Parts: sequence; structure tokens; C-alpha cells
Amino acid sequence: MARLRSDFWVSAHLRRLGVEGIAAVQRRRGSPEAGSIFVKVDRLDGTADLYGPAPQSLIDAESAGERRFSALLTAASPPDVEARIASEIRFDSDLWIIEIDDREGRHRLDLAV
Repeated sequence: MARLRSDFWVSAHLRRLGVEGIAAVQRRRGSPEAGSIFVKVDRLDGTADLYGPAPQSLIDAESAGERRFSALLTAASPPDVEARIASEIRFDSDLWIIEIDDREGRHRLDLAV
């Protein structure tokens, strides 16, 4: 199964979050076809989480066409999260960033286990 384009996935995810009452914005636009997607969750208590693409080794054959994410930083300080984002941008300038503000840390991502 082919993977959904990044621009479609981001648009659909933002809509899903909006329908559920979770405040989210597209902070950075990357490559429409295949840009990596990162999600920052600001918990509004001085901590933030960062999620990025899951390593291929964590994705099973059944979900190979779906986007899976893994936690890169959890309960980190916002400056630490921003430093990691800056590092990722230096590595890959075509990435997307979604930013969510949610006290409960809701993100609605499919996490790889």
C-alpha cells in the first residue's frame, strides 16, 4: 500500500485534531510528497513532547504503508525541544512541523511500539 503524501496527511491530521477540540497549527511546511513529519506537543505547564517518524525497524509488515511515530523527547523543557527541532531541520530541511497546545498531551498519533 502506498503511503499518503505528507501534505494530505498533515491536512487531515490537523482537521482531526480540530474536530476533537485540540488546538493545533502547521508550523512548518516541508516537501509535499515525502517530507518527514514532526509533532511538538506543548503541555502548557512548562514541558513539551516531541514525536517524529518511527524507525523502520519498529514498523511491522501490516502497517508498512501507514505513518507511525515514536517519542523523541517527553516531558522536556521547551528550549530542549526547540533545539532538537533545529537539529532535525539542519539534517532535513524538507520536514513538516505540527504544533499542538494541549494540557493532557493529546496528539492522536499512531505510535510504534
